[in-house]
Amino acid sequence: MKYNQFGRTGLFVSEICLGAMTFGGNADAGFWKAIGQLGQPEVDGIVGRALACGVNFFDTADVYSFGQSEKLLGQALKNLGVVRKDVVIATKVFGEMGSLPNDKGASRGHIMDSVHGSLERLQTDHIDLYQVHGKDPVTPIDETLRALDDLVRQGLVRYVGVSNWAAWTIAKALGLSEAKGYARFETLQA
Repeated sequence: MKYNQFGRTGLFVSEICLGAMTFGGNADAGFWKAIGQLGQPEVDGIVGRALACGVNFFDTADVYSFGQSEKLLGQALKNLGVVRKDVVIATKVFGEMGSLPNDKGASRGHIMDSVHGSLERLQTDHIDLYQVHGKDPVTPIDETLRALDDLVRQGLVRYVGVSNWAAWTIAKALGLSEAKGYARFETLQA
């Protein structure tokens, strides 16, 4: 396996990242049932094979099967006896996780609430890469950046990134992060 430097950081990740979007998808998961229906035995097998091949980078999101993907990935790492420092876990925040108006988006409230749910489901004390899974048209970018910076300062998140953002929005966010001394986006998952 080849390992690459993770953005501008000193962290190294496997060239192949195992995506966990197909983990879960039980009968209650609606749309996610069509994406994949992998249960714990299958997830343990896939994660185990990936680790055996040298993969150290795993990607999921809170919205994948409404948290089931994170639960299954966290349990697989535990079942396989993986030492936490030996893997890089990425997850995302933004998608609709409930029926209430603040159960989605990139507001400070949703980010702060969501990170704790992800940590619990993943059975870990920190997330290596926390990505905003979409551009929130309502929340000011500065609010989102400040919330992410606070998570980094608290040690709950090590690096931040974005997924599905336009280049101009990323440029604006990077400029704000530099001007205000916030943790900057290290990744883009397009």
